[in-house]
Amino acid sequence: MISRKHHQIVLAFFMSFVIRVFNVGLVTSIITIWVKAWAFIVAFSTIVVVSLLVRRLVDFVLHDEHSHTQ
Repeated sequence: MISRKHHQIVLAFFMSFVIRVFNVGLVTSIITIWVKAWAFIVAFSTIVVVSLLVRRLVDFVLHDEHSHTQ
């Protein structure tokens, strides 16, 4: 399996595939269409950057219950 430290990249990879399937449909050549699409690189890079920023924002907003002092 893939290490958890790479979960943003894996998530972005699968999200970009799902978006492509929704746009094109589940055709027999979906992998070829997905890989050849110029938007794949832009979408993949954007999803990786945005997911990192969102994770940092969520980590900033939420607190760890175990470290919370009462």
